[in-house]
Amino acid sequence: MEPFSSRNLALQAEKKLLSKLAGRSVAHLFIDETSSEVLDELYRVSKEYTHSRGEAQRVIKDLVKVAIKVAVLHRNEQFGPGEMAVADRFRQKLRQGAMTALSFGEVDFTFEAAVLTTLLTECRDTLLELVEHHLTPKSHGRIRHVFDHFSDPSLLTALYSPGYAQHLSKICEGLRKLLDEGKL
Repeated sequence: MEPFSSRNLALQAEKKLLSKLAGRSVAHLFIDETSSEVLDELYRVSKEYTHSRGEAQRVIKDLVKVAIKVAVLHRNEQFGPGEMAVADRFRQKLRQGAMTALSFGEVDFTFEAAVLTTLLTECRDTLLELVEHHLTPKSHGRIRHVFDHFSDPSLLTALYSPGYAQHLSKICEGLRKLLDEGKL
């Protein structure tokens, strides 16, 4: 028989409740204003690229759900020492990806889709390793959905094209602010 733990029960309930309420108001508890603005711009890019409001909403909703669940796990100190090393590796990869995306956005003729695709794929794999024993297969699918969507070379190429310059500028502005504030 499995031992009962009210702490584990409360953590499961919190994750479940927050995943059901992954709307704007709950997201603001875990996601700051600048991050929210970047997510809104990623939504616009996704919507314009896929020509599907539903797909764009799904990918951003999945991203918010995953971010909230990982934040809840971290806040409740659910990651062991080995997992914290994986979390640090994820944070470094994500930061490297943001800095690379910024560099490509700020320096003309430097964009290489393969570089960003590789970085985002590495982020995906590291995050999956981190949450392997904490989240359900459904959440693992959400992680794959988000990272596979945004690491699509065609989407990245479109994002760095002149037609998406306004979106890219806003995303880069938000990433720069997050990096400067140490939030990324």
